[in-house]
Amino acid sequence: MEYPELVPGTLLRRYKRFLAEVCLDDGREVTAHCPNTGSMRAVNVPGCRVWLSSSDNPARKLAWTWELIELPWPDGTRAAASVHTGRANRIVEEALHEGRVPALAGYAELKREAKVVLAGGLAARLDFRLDDPMRGTAFVEVKQVTLREADGHGYFPDAVSERGRKHLEVLAALAEQGQRAVLLFCVAHEGIENVAPAAHLDPAYAATLRRAVACGVEVLAQRCEVVRRGGVPVAIRLGPTLPVSLHREVDLSLGVD
Repeated sequence: MEYPELVPGTLLRRYKRFLAEVCLDDGREVTAHCPNTGSMRAVNVPGCRVWLSSSDNPARKLAWTWELIELPWPDGTRAAASVHTGRANRIVEEALHEGRVPALAGYAELKREAKVVLAGGLAARLDFRLDDPMRGTAFVEVKQVTLREADGHGYFPDAVSERGRKHLEVLAALAEQGQRAVLLFCVAHEGIENVAPAAHLDPAYAATLRRAVACGVEVLAQRCEVVRRGGVPVAIRLGPTLPVSLHREVDLSLGVD
C-alpha cells in the first residue's frame, strides 16, 4: 500500500481518544485525527517522531491524520509502527491479491466484509471471504498488532476486546462446521518478532483464542515492512511470517507497565 505524501513531526500528546497534538518539523502545532480505537499501549509515546498524511477535503473536520510513529531502538535506529488501524485490511488485501500470504495463496475470489450468521444468534462481519472451485471457502479476520511489551515480545490485544473475542467465537463455530477459518495478525510494528495473546491484559480473549484453535481455527502472523525513500516512508507492505505462541506469559519483572 502506497502512502500519500507524509509530513514529519513530533508527537506532543494523544487525547480524547481520537485526537493527537503534533509539532510539525516546520514549527507549526496541529491537531491530527488519531485513527485508532485501542489503548495504543507502547506506541503512544510523546516526544517520538511521527508521520502525518493530509487532506484538502473541506468536509473533514481535521486535515491531518496520524499514520506512523518511529520508536527509539537500543541500537540507535528507530522502529516504525503504524497506528492507523484502518490501513490493516488494505495492506492484507493487497498481499492476498499478490499471493504474499503463503497460507492463503491460490484462491480465485475475494469478498470484503463477509457477513456470517450462525445458529443461536451468533453473527459477525468478518474481514474477508476467499472462494475457489478447488480449494473451497476460507473466512479471514484481520487484527492489527502494535503492542511490544518490555519483555521484547508482541501481544494482542492492547486492551480488553469484546469485539475481538466475538470474532473468535464466530471463527470457532465456522471451523466446527468444517469451514476454513483464519485469524491473521497483521503485525504493524517493525520491532515485533513474534505474537501471543495478551493474557495479562485480556485473559478472556487469550482463553477464547486457545479454544478457537482447538476447534480448528488457524492463526497466522505476518509483519509489515515500511518502505522508505530518502528516509521518508512511502509505502507499507505485508512481509515475513512470524511465529505465534498461544501460552506465553509476560515477565512482569522486566518492568511492564
